[in-house]
Amino acid sequence: MVQELVGKYVFLVQSFVEAGDAGLSWREVAQRWEQRYGEAYPRRSFVNHRKAVEEVFGIAIACDRSTNRYRIHESESAVDRREAVEYLIDTFTVNSLLTLGKERLSGRVSVEDVPSGHKYLTTLMQVMLENAVLRIGYRKYMSSGIQERRVCPYALKEFAKRWYLVAFSEESGTLRTYALDRIASLERMPQHFRMPVSFDIGRAFEASYGIYLPEKGQKAVLVKLRTTLREASYLQDLPLHPSQILLEQGDSHCIFALRLIPNPNFVMELCKRGAGLEVLEPLSLRQEVKNTLTQALKQYE
Repeated sequence: MVQELVGKYVFLVQSFVEAGDAGLSWREVAQRWEQRYGEAYPRRSFVNHRKAVEEVFGIAIACDRSTNRYRIHESESAVDRREAVEYLIDTFTVNSLLTLGKERLSGRVSVEDVPSGHKYLTTLMQVMLENAVLRIGYRKYMSSGIQERRVCPYALKEFAKRWYLVAFSEESGTLRTYALDRIASLERMPQHFRMPVSFDIGRAFEASYGIYLPEKGQKAVLVKLRTTLREASYLQDLPLHPSQILLEQGDSHCIFALRLIPNPNFVMELCKRGAGLEVLEPLSLRQEVKNTLTQALKQYE
């Protein structure tokens, strides 16, 4: 039920994004809805969905009384929030289109499966909206048992084909990340929590890479990378980190600079680049990447 509702919210947002500044009249909205879902769209439902879209996605669909047309209100905060949920909206939209066109497009569209995004994603979005405390059963790696945790769900984060819950753990008293595909059970508790006004998922991870939260006392360091021209093209299209800048472009190489906290996710990403990338600074990170690659090579000798 929750997933169906979110899908309808996404369809509504996408309709107004496509309409742009011209917006849509109520009649046009109702026609699109009927074409998409094969049923009439009561005006009262439209009012309720507009409220929900603003609450869930932070996107206001406003009516211009001079023209009686609706469009997305383009305030600065709305634009920022639209960017923050862009991937989520695209994911739901693509999944919806694939479901609709499964028969007609069979054998012509191939997408990667994201197993952790199916079972709990939309449920967690609803629980986050209501700031409800959760009790989860969690299977840690290298552990056969299931550990029970009481958590306050703060945010959702996607990384490397997996969804993660970022939550305040009542047991540890700190923020933790939990992979959705490692959650064995999820129970909503009657208690509610007060969401910190200052919390922002982007700021929480701005000095990190992947899903590792900064530990107490950790600070970002300057990282310099030398790459081949081919690898540089990939990094310019898909930067490793928002802080990434191009320092130097030569005839055979490029040098990039980033400022972040090196962690296992980042080391793995650097090793994945193979001979296309070399760590110049800091020396500790250079040595760690070298040791990892050396150990991997030994397995093939």
